[in-house]
Amino acid sequence: MELKQIEIDELVDILDQTLLIDVRSPGEFAEFHIPGAINVPLFSNEERAEVGTLYKQKGPEQAKDRGVEIVSLKLASIYQKIKYYAKSYERTVIYCWRGGMRSKSVANFMTVMGVHCLQLKGGIRSFRKLVTDELEMFSKDKKPFVVIEGFTGSRKTDILHQLSEKGYPVIDLEGLAGHRGSIFGSVGLTPQSQKAFECELWLRLKALKGSAYYIIEGESKRIGRVVLPPFINEGKESGKRFFIDYPFEKRIEAIYEEYNPKKHSEELNDAYQHLKKYIKPPLSVALDELMEKQDYYQFIALLLEHYYDPRYNHQQKKYAGDSTVISIASVEEGVEKIEKQLNARYSVSISS
Repeated sequence: MELKQIEIDELVDILDQTLLIDVRSPGEFAEFHIPGAINVPLFSNEERAEVGTLYKQKGPEQAKDRGVEIVSLKLASIYQKIKYYAKSYERTVIYCWRGGMRSKSVANFMTVMGVHCLQLKGGIRSFRKLVTDELEMFSKDKKPFVVIEGFTGSRKTDILHQLSEKGYPVIDLEGLAGHRGSIFGSVGLTPQSQKAFECELWLRLKALKGSAYYIIEGESKRIGRVVLPPFINEGKESGKRFFIDYPFEKRIEAIYEEYNPKKHSEELNDAYQHLKKYIKPPLSVALDELMEKQDYYQFIALLLEHYYDPRYNHQQKKYAGDSTVISIASVEEGVEKIEKQLNARYSVSISS
């Protein structure tokens, strides 16, 4: 029976009706996968490494022999899993890295067993190329940017979330990256890979295709391990900027609440150890003492006043033009004031 393949351009239009089975290792899947896919790996991370080493050291035949030995013990489980999931979908598509032996063998096996499957031509590499090509197209669509900025803890992300819920064209860059942007930014979160971030960004841009503008938070060129595309940075630098002026004490409370230091004390301490090399005494000595006493409230206050706020002021000097200052005492007030500014400036918004 001839195995049928499907092109990525055809698949992307029918993702909602398609069962996607990713047969790569869990590590490969975690780094980047097609949205909605289910991981049914042929090899564990360790088994994949073992087969790869055999291929390099002994040659393809020994690697294939070991691969067959490993997979043969899993065939019954693989069959039952895919058969179970396939009941709820119109079609089933199997993919691996580049549309090679892993996906072909599983798709053939399942089809012979009566569960007709398609193989994604070119594997996930074809999807990755589609995402990068589409992002390149979006980069040429020169829409204006609205940038929400302010000191650390100014509730900018909360304001963005509420604006998004109201239908404004928000791109939550930190949310897509799984990171808050600072050395402490990964605490309690799962940072995304560059590929996964770009995939999520592509999906969001597709959803906002009819919008007249984009709203983002003021970020550096990197958010954790993710590098922002040049057109996002360009839009940020040339966009209309709103500076959120939020009381210092409330900023401390917001950060304390966001990071939950009692729950994430070990992560916070690890992050602080990385930050210490940029901080000189006597500030570092004072911070060490507060961290040791687990006086997180004062730790945050000191770090804001003597490290993060001065750094932010220095960074802002590179931007041309002024920000519109919006003084607020609550997230709701910030949303209301920015809405008035947006509605006066733009007559079109889009539901997210």
